[in-house]
Amino acid sequence: MERSSTCNLFAVTNELQNHRTKKHSMYPPGFPRKVFAEVIGTYMLVFVGSGTAAMSAIDENKVSKLGASLAAGFIVTVMIYAIGHISGAHMNPAVSFAFATITHFPWKQVPFYVAAQLTGAISASYTLRALLEPSKQLGATSPSRSNIQALIIEIVTTFTMVFISTAVATDSKAIGELAGVAVGSSVCIASIVAGPISGGSMNPARTLGPAIASSSYKGIWVYMVGPITGALLGAWSYVVIQEKDHKQDIITLQPPLPLKLHHEMNGIEL
Repeated sequence: MERSSTCNLFAVTNELQNHRTKKHSMYPPGFPRKVFAEVIGTYMLVFVGSGTAAMSAIDENKVSKLGASLAAGFIVTVMIYAIGHISGAHMNPAVSFAFATITHFPWKQVPFYVAAQLTGAISASYTLRALLEPSKQLGATSPSRSNIQALIIEIVTTFTMVFISTAVATDSKAIGELAGVAVGSSVCIASIVAGPISGGSMNPARTLGPAIASSSYKGIWVYMVGPITGALLGAWSYVVIQEKDHKQDIITLQPPLPLKLHHEMNGIEL
């Protein structure tokens, strides 16, 4: 009887340990910090990106359209260096979703990241609303031409941005220390190109926040479908190129150490 009780106790203890291990693999230690970092990062991205776009729309003599595009690129660069080592600095639901599809980010964590990103974006938009009243300009993006034209440019520019993001985030051969500059520059360039057509969102949260705060939903579906489609195409395109490269180089058959550590921190099994 005593032996049976000991065995049962051991089984229960083992089950609890397995449950804790599984829970930690899905939500690693420090996960709340990652989520909060995404709130802050997305808040700053929308506050600066939408704020400069709004001020440019109000008075282009104070902030030019080029200045707004540069500001958008700079804030992405700055926030990557500020929170990239904590949360990965996604700051974009399309990026989180795309990274999950290529197994660079756990699916279980995607809803928390998206919720954090939307929280940051909406909070920043209402902050801008309070600062810029009575103006209704909050930097909301809407198609300047047809919805199809806006959709195409959002797909192309998001593809470019996520292709570069995937390279610097998943491949040890890609530039490491200059990752923030590379991604920020891609956002700046894409914003300049897409601005006259779609506003250059490339980010569902960047569009949803100002749209909710200003109750302006013109062509909103473009900024949901376009960035997500472009992000998926960008991430998978780099994976295809990367895989071909790895087949030719036996040294890279195993993931590089920094990538292994990243996967272990996020609870991804290799």
